[in-house]
Amino acid sequence: MIAFADLLERLVFTPGRLAKLALLRRYFATVPDPDRGFALAAITGALKFPTAKAGLIRELAAARTDPVLFDLSYDYVGDLAETVALIWPERPTNAATPSLSEVVATLASAAKADLPAIVATWLDASDASVRLALLKLITGGLRVGASGRLAKTALAELGQGISADDIEEVWHGLTPPYGELFAWIEGRGPKPDPRHAPVFRAPMLAHPLEESDLADLVAAEHRAEWKWDGIRVQLVATQGGRALYSRGAEDISGAFPEILAGVAFHAVLDGELLVMRDGVVAPFADLQQRLNRKSVTAKMQRDFPVHIRLYDMLFDGAEDLRRLSFDERRARLEAWFARTQPARMDLSEQIAFSSLEDLAELRHAARAASIEGLMLKRADSPYVPGRPKGLWWKWKRDPLSIDAVLMYAQRGHGKRSSYYSDFTFGLWRGDELLPVGKAYFGFTDEELVMLDKFVRNNTTQRFGPVREVAKSMVVEVAFDAAQLSTRHKSGVALRFPRISRIRTDKPAAEADQLETLLALVERS
Repeated sequence: MIAFADLLERLVFTPGRLAKLALLRRYFATVPDPDRGFALAAITGALKFPTAKAGLIRELAAARTDPVLFDLSYDYVGDLAETVALIWPERPTNAATPSLSEVVATLASAAKADLPAIVATWLDASDASVRLALLKLITGGLRVGASGRLAKTALAELGQGISADDIEEVWHGLTPPYGELFAWIEGRGPKPDPRHAPVFRAPMLAHPLEESDLADLVAAEHRAEWKWDGIRVQLVATQGGRALYSRGAEDISGAFPEILAGVAFHAVLDGELLVMRDGVVAPFADLQQRLNRKSVTAKMQRDFPVHIRLYDMLFDGAEDLRRLSFDERRARLEAWFARTQPARMDLSEQIAFSSLEDLAELRHAARAASIEGLMLKRADSPYVPGRPKGLWWKWKRDPLSIDAVLMYAQRGHGKRSSYYSDFTFGLWRGDELLPVGKAYFGFTDEELVMLDKFVRNNTTQRFGPVREVAKSMVVEVAFDAAQLSTRHKSGVALRFPRISRIRTDKPAAEADQLETLLALVERS
């Protein structure tokens, strides 16, 4: 655990992608198996410990510390693992600091009733740095500024002629601690064969289209499609099995069994998962009812019927189409679709246009049709993992905005753990202020300092880590869409809210009424 703790600490305090890559590369090159494999699993989010919960950590801390001191410390630090790591009272012990592999094996196999004593022994035997790494591992939130993709890139750099995309190709056929993966990269074994599992391929992503990019865009060289407000998915159906993956490579098959039930083909398809009723796309709020679930009831499947709008085809059977141009892949997709007629799927619409002015008019009308905007794709673009600039563009409709009153604040995480950076804001309904959303980005570092100071100087009540503030600060909140919601007291939910401006010029009494927001609600 000592080497793993050192890695996490250095990643947190090391700025810059190249420096983080060097740290990861050195760790994977010097730490032996199986510890390095479990570290890779932790960073990529592949480790899950169902019996070890954050509540266990809270109970241990409550038994070892003054509860008032703990609450004050947690309020200041803003992170449970960091708070416990710092406040944990050291006790003399003969126990040795456990290895990473020992921790993983124990958390995976120990009875729930035995875990408190085991974890307490580990914490007693560790210094603050190792305690933090242990607690982050248990709670499943590393937050060290290093993504799974970055870890795979660092690992690939240890090999000869191997890329992060090559690792992605075999990743879903592997399990921690990835002994065969390290053997392949270090030249001690063959490339892992993923044929026994449906394999996720790294998706191709689009760049936001800015005004400055329009001057270099040639309309005739691009194809246009609508950008729908669902979630990007990859449907993998091979001889090794079938799976539905999110853009981040999470297997979401269990939440959408009706999609896989109709699969009787071999292909890898790229598309947008939507809730659709009678051919009409429902608001994103409906799709949210199905997300983040391991399984769903028959009633939920009936009430929120899902559908995939297909954008692209990566594999047709065993044939890899990714090096073909977009036009060629689209032709293959259309021919495959006509031949296969897959259930719960349709093709994205190819929009006819002759100029960028035509597209600008279509984009302007997108909100009225409850569409997020446009996608522009070069006709000759291959399917390239990552976000290569100049090939695919997303041209989203302009955001909406409201002037809202700051109501509550909570500390952030990681580098923001010392600042109040998560804000709840509300609108007036008569004389009553109702919360309508939360935002934790959109402001500059200087504005964050200003907001944090306001919260500290204007706190009226405390509810654990949350502070209620005087209703005097107005902020302009930008958002992509507003949708009706029975889960919120206000009756409305916002899509991607962010604080775009601090309105020091506006008194709270002049903030917007709830009716203003309800008039912006999208209905379909």
